Amino acid sequence: MARRQQQADRALRPAMRSPGRPMPARHVERAFWRLIAQGKRTEEAALDLGVSTPVAVRWFRHAGGMPPLSLAEPSGRYLSYSEREEISLLKAQGHGVRAIARELKRDPGTISRELRRNAATRAGKREYRATVAQWKAQVAARRPKPAKLASNPQLQEYVQTRLSGQLRRPDGTVAAGPPTTWKGLNKPHHADRRWATAWSPEQISRRLVVDFPADEDMRISHEAIYQALYIQGRGALKRELVACLRTGRALRKPRERSRNRPQGHVTADVVLSERPAEVEDRAVPGHWEGDLMIGLNRSAIGTVVERTSRYTLLVHLPRLEGYGTVPPVKNGPALGGYGAIAMKDALQTTMTAMPEELLRSLTWDRGKELSAHAQLKIDTGIAVYFADPHSPWQRGTNENTNGLLRQYFPKGTDLSRWDRDDLLAVQTTINNRPRKILDWKTPAEALDEQLRLLQPAGVATTG
Repeated sequence: MARRQQQADRALRPAMRSPGRPMPARHVERAFWRLIAQGKRTEEAALDLGVSTPVAVRWFRHAGGMPPLSLAEPSGRYLSYSEREEISLLKAQGHGVRAIARELKRDPGTISRELRRNAATRAGKREYRATVAQWKAQVAARRPKPAKLASNPQLQEYVQTRLSGQLRRPDGTVAAGPPTTWKGLNKPHHADRRWATAWSPEQISRRLVVDFPADEDMRISHEAIYQALYIQGRGALKRELVACLRTGRALRKPRERSRNRPQGHVTADVVLSERPAEVEDRAVPGHWEGDLMIGLNRSAIGTVVERTSRYTLLVHLPRLEGYGTVPPVKNGPALGGYGAIAMKDALQTTMTAMPEELLRSLTWDRGKELSAHAQLKIDTGIAVYFADPHSPWQRGTNENTNGLLRQYFPKGTDLSRWDRDDLLAVQTTINNRPRKILDWKTPAEALDEQLRLLQPAGVATTG
């Protein structure tokens, strides 16, 4: 044991204590978080990297769903793992320091220090192994910086009070709210949540400037507050305080995970990325965007807009027989008028009134009212695609048109009182209103112009 310690001392480094569970190699960890940023699930990222799923899940949870390191490639100043592998091979082949340096195009002093500092010494002699050298380099490079909240008690108390402080009644007594227990999961569905002051981290960060205009120590970014909540080991804020956030998420949710993912009635072949590229430039007519306008008492009107001409169709969704008198049945028909079958039938009736050349594709949001999209495609030939969740800008034409239609169908009103003829009157009005985006042509004129380019002479238009 003494001889081994002497050889460690000769390696010009102090004896290193065991760090416990081996930390992942930086290049592996960086690759893992890049896959997470691309929207892959933890299990998929683990499979791509060749690591076990429990290990990948532990990486994700311990980091709170936030990358603990920069995803940018490191500069060439430091030796990479591939270079350390090359050093290990050349050293085993008997090459000297200068020969290795010439091979790697590095300074001989860099190679000499690497072989001296990061050599493995547990075998009783100094040997260079790439994996051990990479591990030692990562341990030596760690520079744990104390979190600002942990080193500033006044700032920590301010943040914690605004985040998790108790509610008070007008007389000053505490309003405790419902009893809750945090289990380390996301906010419970259909269950009570903790009552707290619940300022958002950004509100806290911005308010510090107002409350302490001359005290530069009372400053912290909202991102630092999120990191203190989500990343274990920061020691500044307790992890259970995430229950005071509006979202209540126990882990940060990578944005790309919720985008372009098949789920439920949305299969992999109908997500937005599968939509033809010709839809984007609006050069070819016949591609539509659709959605529902929701009113009081589960009433709705369907809206479908052609992307090129902005021509609008309104879909009448009358209530089914028995609405308001027959008790709802689980998995039974949606008597409100926009269940999957009723929506498919109404949409088919409305859209098949248009020329066949204008029935190319339909982009809808993720609403379940279009669950029968496969049958709609069979019956009409129109391909249906679904936009990503929470991405209304992917159907911007339809969203803008719905805003115009709210002049006739305001929010908070019962839309079931309007019959088909009323909807046709509004539809005709909207389609004969000049639009700036069309160089002051009306949608009806723009659509007729497109049809004249597509159809042979003598075929009637929509005029």
